[in-house]
Amino acid sequence: MKEEKRYAYFVRNMTCRCCEHLVNLVLQLHGYEVIEIQSPKIVLYKSNFDEKELEDLLSKYGMSLIKNKDAQCVEMIKQAVTELIHYSNNIDSIVRKSEYLVERLRMPYQKISRIFSKHEGITLERYMMHQKMERVKELLIQNEYTLSEIAYLMDFSSVHHLSSAFKKYCGITVSEFKQRYTYPLP
Repeated sequence: MKEEKRYAYFVRNMTCRCCEHLVNLVLQLHGYEVIEIQSPKIVLYKSNFDEKELEDLLSKYGMSLIKNKDAQCVEMIKQAVTELIHYSNNIDSIVRKSEYLVERLRMPYQKISRIFSKHEGITLERYMMHQKMERVKELLIQNEYTLSEIAYLMDFSSVHHLSSAFKKYCGITVSEFKQRYTYPLP
C-alpha cells in the first residue's frame, strides 16, 4: 500500500473562521482531504497532488500560499490579532495585547513587531488599531451596545478617546458612520 503524503502550507489572507470554512469546502469539492485547518495553516492530502492547482483555487478567493518563513510569521501575527480583537470576550486580553501575542507566538514582542513592520510596511500597533476600528464598526452596525459599552469593550479610556480615534482612522465621526451604516430595527 502506498504511503499517504500530507502537504502542509500557510495560506495568506485566511484570517477568520469563515475563511477556514470556505477553504475547507472548496478543497473538499476539488478532491482534497483536509486533515487539519487552523488559520493560517492547512494540512491536506490528494493522491494526484498539484501545487499549481492549489494555488489557483486559493487565488480565486483572494488567498495564496506562503513559503517564506517571515511571511508565515506575519500571517500568524495577523491571526493572533484577529482572535484577540474580534473573538476575545475578555477585555483583559486586549489590555495586555503584547503579552497575548508573546504567549501565542512564543517569541519576544520586539521580534514580532520588527518582522511585522518589515513585511507589512506599517507598525504592528497601527495594524492593531486598524483592526480595533473594524471591530468598532461591526459593533456599531450590530447596534447592540452603547458607545460607552463599545469604548469599554475595545479598551478605550473614554467615549471621547474612542470618538477621536474613530475620526482619525475612519475619516468620519461615529455619528456620521451610524447615520450611513446602521438601520433601525423593525
